[in-house]
Amino acid sequence: MIPLRLRFECDRSLAPFVVRIPNGVQLGRDDASLIFEEPGLLSYRADCGDFHIRDVAPEDIAGDVLLVDPQRQIAHRLIRAESPHNTFLITEQCDQLCLMCSQPPKTHHEDMFAHFLSAARLAPSGSEIGLSGGEPLLHKEELFSFIDAALAAREDLSFHILTNGQHFEMDDLPWLRKHRNRLLWGVPIYSDDPALHDEIVGKPGAFAQLSGNLAFLGLAGAALELRTVVMKQNAAGLTELADFISRHLPFATTWAIMQMERIGYGRMNWSRCFFDSSANFTELGAAIDLMRARRQSVMLYNFPLCTVPPAFRAHAVQSISDWKQKYLPACDPCQQRSRCAGFFEWYREGDGFIEIKPQ
Repeated sequence: MIPLRLRFECDRSLAPFVVRIPNGVQLGRDDASLIFEEPGLLSYRADCGDFHIRDVAPEDIAGDVLLVDPQRQIAHRLIRAESPHNTFLITEQCDQLCLMCSQPPKTHHEDMFAHFLSAARLAPSGSEIGLSGGEPLLHKEELFSFIDAALAAREDLSFHILTNGQHFEMDDLPWLRKHRNRLLWGVPIYSDDPALHDEIVGKPGAFAQLSGNLAFLGLAGAALELRTVVMKQNAAGLTELADFISRHLPFATTWAIMQMERIGYGRMNWSRCFFDSSANFTELGAAIDLMRARRQSVMLYNFPLCTVPPAFRAHAVQSISDWKQKYLPACDPCQQRSRCAGFFEWYREGDGFIEIKPQ
């Protein structure tokens, strides 16, 4: 598992700050310079003063953008220069309680937008940065202002924003249209049955609000990625959901069908919710076939290739972020490993997929 937190040493009296680690060339005032190196210890100099990072090689963090917490002596790797999987956690607050949520909500919120803006300005050229939660749009004014500033500073940046779709308003229309070419909205929809969708997200009336706001995103011309986590609760209705999407949401860029992540509420509700696609792909296959017949994009996220029948494997993508991805010992001889999503770090073989076979 790739560490996202680094052991850091600096003056504890400093305020939190953002700094970029050099990648061979010092680029500006927010870049540090390496002044000393020995096994297990790297020493840098920056505008804020000298600091030290332990237990990491300089080439492993070259170009990374760090958010430093001097009080805790920790550096968070906000942006890893060599990774396409960089996400800013906007908030841990949320107004839904999804059965399989991997990031259970908290009541406390800490505003990090100034640090996120500093980091976005230092991101590698052409970066797409994820914005996640919790529910980012609970802090919509601050979020929109941050995006305005980041996109104005960097014409090459774009954002992939995960939201439950509950908080758009008609006044947002001009803003959404202004940035529609640089924002991708990832919005979950779990069933075409309002009662079942509301049960899964733990919020009465959520489907009704979502339906109107999805149409609103279509009116805005926004790029939309619909997301559906497949579970025991909704697996039997995937074909009906595919029909609903193709008829009512044809403007969606793609529909991502996702396997569960065994962490957070997903771990607590695993036996209740996990659907083993390796044992039964019938409904998934029918839903994909319907979307293909209507020439709409559909993808499979978090599905190991061997859990997907060969006829549908072209839809399975390497979606698991590299920092939390792993492969099982059984994967070692597999000839498809290089293009397989693999497994989440916290996946457990004892109660997971029945059929895991090297290809």
